Amino acid sequence: MINLAQIGCGYWGPNLLRNFSSLPDAAVRFVVEASVDRRRYVEANYPATAAVAELEPVLTDKSVHGLVIATPARSHFELARRGLEAGKHVFVEKPLAMTVDEVDRLDAMARERGLTLMVGHTFLYNPAVLALKALIDSGELGRIYYLYTQRLNLGVVRQDVNALWNLAPHDVSICNFLLGSAPLSAAAYGTAYLQPGIEDVVFANFEYPGQVRASVHVSWLDPNKVRKVTLVGSRRMAVYDDVAADKLVVYDKGVDSAAAQPGDPLPFDQPPADLRLVYRSGAAHVHPVPAAEPLRETARDFLAAIASGRPPRADAASGRAVVASLQAATRSLKENSRQVRLDEIVAGAPTP
Repeated sequence: MINLAQIGCGYWGPNLLRNFSSLPDAAVRFVVEASVDRRRYVEANYPATAAVAELEPVLTDKSVHGLVIATPARSHFELARRGLEAGKHVFVEKPLAMTVDEVDRLDAMARERGLTLMVGHTFLYNPAVLALKALIDSGELGRIYYLYTQRLNLGVVRQDVNALWNLAPHDVSICNFLLGSAPLSAAAYGTAYLQPGIEDVVFANFEYPGQVRASVHVSWLDPNKVRKVTLVGSRRMAVYDDVAADKLVVYDKGVDSAAAQPGDPLPFDQPPADLRLVYRSGAAHVHPVPAAEPLRETARDFLAAIASGRPPRADAASGRAVVASLQAATRSLKENSRQVRLDEIVAGAPTP
């Protein structure tokens, strides 16, 4: 049995508490929460869990093996640092921290102490995303040209971070996972309509190795709830729509060269002088996606990593790649949408 303590039980905390409490090999011994109302919620719904206001007694309790951090993003580094110093395994909601320097410091602490450090990149455990990754790796979609994501809704408007840091960690983690790489550079633009200095809508473009492009559109000021990933390959195209009944649809559509086999990548780097294009518009089919709750699988992976000592799928390296991408996009936002290479994001870069 792995004993846990959760810090924070606000917007997302109840979902984490529900999933960790439901697993047979875990017990959430404590929830640390400053709000009296939220402590009452825990006491009413989870009688086996003690709701407390102070963190320090939990950190010194040797029966607690791990922490689950579900607090505002800017508090993640300090709480994770304190947890690791106390010898606890640590799960941190996204983003893992606010700078690459902070992520590296946490990663070094976890490695030195032999502790698990994991970030809540829940979509790395989403069955539709895993199915899309399998389609890419199998070659069924052909050469990947580009992809774009949309994460839009009316609210929840945050005051501590902008829409980029609030929403885009999900989409950047999906892009990195699907493409098997962090981006090389980022360029972004956005606008603050509701609160000065806090962008409500952001459009971020990322360049990946092999001339693959990814565009991320996030907003909490939009009339529709949209959670969609569209991927365009040389052989087929695919759309993952998280709010649709059919989560993953594959389209046999594309543009081919008359001189090549259907689905072969176009030689855009050295096109022939007489390049003739043939449009292909075949059938679309719903790709089967097994039923599973991603957050439950996320929680299971954290516990399995603690028990086995192996890295979780959403490890510190995954968290670092996302934070570096967001830092580069943030710098671009502040510098008139300049293309910012991720290797410019060095240790010690200021907090966005």
